[in-house]
Amino acid sequence: MNYKLIGKILSFILFIEIGLLVPPLLISAVSGDTNVTFSFLKTIALLAAAGGLLYILTRKSTPRMYAKEALVTTGLSWIIMSFFGCLPFVFSGVIPHLADAFFEVASGFTTTGASILSSVEDLPRALLFWHSFSHWIGGMGVLVFLMAILPLSNTGNGYTLRILRAESPGPVVGKLTPKMSSTAQILYLIYFGLTMLDAVLLKCGGLSWFDAFCLAFGTAATGGFGVVNDSFMSYSPYIINVTTVFMFIFSINFSLYYLLLMKQFKAFFKDEEKRLFLIIVGASIALITWNILGMYSSWNEALRHAAFQVATVTSTSGFASADFDQWPAFSKTILLCLMCMGACAGSTGGGFKVSRILLLMRNAKRNIKQYQHPQGVEVIKMNGQRIDEQTIASTNVYLSVYVAIAIASLLVISLDGFSTETNISAVIACLNNIGPGFAAVGPTANYAGYSVLSKIILSFDMLLGRLEILPILVLFVPRTWKKHS
Repeated sequence: MNYKLIGKILSFILFIEIGLLVPPLLISAVSGDTNVTFSFLKTIALLAAAGGLLYILTRKSTPRMYAKEALVTTGLSWIIMSFFGCLPFVFSGVIPHLADAFFEVASGFTTTGASILSSVEDLPRALLFWHSFSHWIGGMGVLVFLMAILPLSNTGNGYTLRILRAESPGPVVGKLTPKMSSTAQILYLIYFGLTMLDAVLLKCGGLSWFDAFCLAFGTAATGGFGVVNDSFMSYSPYIINVTTVFMFIFSINFSLYYLLLMKQFKAFFKDEEKRLFLIIVGASIALITWNILGMYSSWNEALRHAAFQVATVTSTSGFASADFDQWPAFSKTILLCLMCMGACAGSTGGGFKVSRILLLMRNAKRNIKQYQHPQGVEVIKMNGQRIDEQTIASTNVYLSVYVAIAIASLLVISLDGFSTETNISAVIACLNNIGPGFAAVGPTANYAGYSVLSKIILSFDMLLGRLEILPILVLFVPRTWKKHS
């Protein structure tokens, strides 16, 4: 285990978090909120001390990284960032309990949107900004950002690709360009550009720049933290429609937008994962619209809310334009299934991912054929490319571990006495980075009622879901910490 290299990268992460805390610090200073300003300054001082000490101890590290180091680095980065990121809430007294504050900020960084706050409108302006900004930071990933600004790939050892694969969602992650730093820069430019476009369109709908950017941060990262207590329920149809479109945009693999920039239109439109995603989304919107039509004054209104909720669930954003917990069981069941599915690989969305569902479907089809023709040989392809057996095996393992973690989490939080519907939806919502569930954790409720133990379990579920399980799980395996033989 190359502890020094891990420590050096972690020191960079801490320094980056200092820079990310500057915007809310400036907002608090301008607002004249001395208490909040000092809470940010204390956090920055701790980050500087920890990052500086860590860098001094590890600055002479050797640039050698195996897959295990990449997983450990990724897992520790997100836990450490969430810990320090929650300190402004603790120091200011807005969220005095560490478990609650960690839950809230882990929910932000993992773009989950689950909350223990009963009134976000009461948050000081700087903390409200940090609340939403944490989504945007976590949407693309802080390690991808690190690769975009620092020449880590110049070492020639290729460990940045391992880090990208550990942090990025999806069964298959590759480079867009020969250099990983260029790939990271392209991803962030696309991410930044779409976020700015969303903010501008929201501003055109009558929102303030502050609200427009906060909502754009949550939409781009498919997060879900809003700036008013009722999420999107009080916004105009224009704001709802713009956000619906952008939630779908951020649910698509960002590599496809790169193809559009390169004018490879045929490859963009032939992508099989995107095609399946759009088919499922279209069918879900149509079925839910039909099912809830009697609850609204017109089919147009029913369609608007159905499209918004399908977008927010498949993208795992977690916003709400209506109290979908009051919808018929048929519509709620569709939404629950979409919660498990999630968005496309390579997007900012969470969930199991459409690409994995596609691989499982094709693997099942192949197994059925092999039962019928035992001597036959058939390969699984996606977008015309052969999928190697290791990827297929990894998808099967991921599903098994995913189910096991969900069951274990469900058993633990069930000790708190909430209904089965509440607990199941809470685990699915946190593990898939969605946010609100049903019943006691529905769109008009929150997670404050859970015990400290349950909040810790659900916090780690959020981290497990965002990092595709392995980078967090590997931290608890004793063999991980042994030196290479």
